[in-house]
Amino acid sequence: MTRELVLDTETTGLNYEDGHRLVEIGIVELNNHIQTGNYFHYYLNPERDSDKRAEEIHGLTREFLSDKPKFSDIAEELLEFISNSKIIIHNASFDVGFLNAELKRCNMKKLDENAIIDTLVLAKNIFQGQSVSLDSLCRKYSIDLAGREIHGALKDAKLLASVYLELIGGRQSKLEFNNSSDTFDDLEEKTTFDLKDHYKNKQVRRINHTDLNPEEYKMHLKCINEIENCIWKKYQN
Repeated sequence: MTRELVLDTETTGLNYEDGHRLVEIGIVELNNHIQTGNYFHYYLNPERDSDKRAEEIHGLTREFLSDKPKFSDIAEELLEFISNSKIIIHNASFDVGFLNAELKRCNMKKLDENAIIDTLVLAKNIFQGQSVSLDSLCRKYSIDLAGREIHGALKDAKLLASVYLELIGGRQSKLEFNNSSDTFDDLEEKTTFDLKDHYKNKQVRRINHTDLNPEEYKMHLKCINEIENCIWKKYQN
């Protein structure tokens, strides 16, 4: 089972080197590219004011954050939740820079950058020369942006999870075979057997209470016989 984590943060400003801090962290868990419903989320007391523009984006005032835990209070829980999983981030250098700065203050190990997948890089390779902000990607993939007037780390992590699945091949990428040792030939053989077994004793019956026209049915059979390698021939009789 492949465990991945989709992460987003909100901050007091743009640059951790200027002393800006995290005010929110949100992570959603994926197993085999499916959201499990398990998540990690905290609002954080940054012990400082947010820049005006940053506060306009996330809406988290110093008053609201004043009674929230500090990063040092949740750092061990964060690293335990992350464990050795891959981490999906949009514009990873921004979030990882802030996270590592916070971890350094706590004298804790930095995140393993080899475990990071940056969806900004993935998106730039697919949509060359186009806007690849999270908003833009959600619109490209028809992902609902309702309620995103104010940004939130957990909300954006959930949106990014949907975007990530599209970037790596669409929603079909979530499909997994229960037994990875099965080959396609094995699966076809199993499917053929199951279908034949299911239908061998079934009587022909009307579909949707509509009587079949005998002439049209003969034409249908003729068409089937004229199709090269027709799959339906496997299930006749």
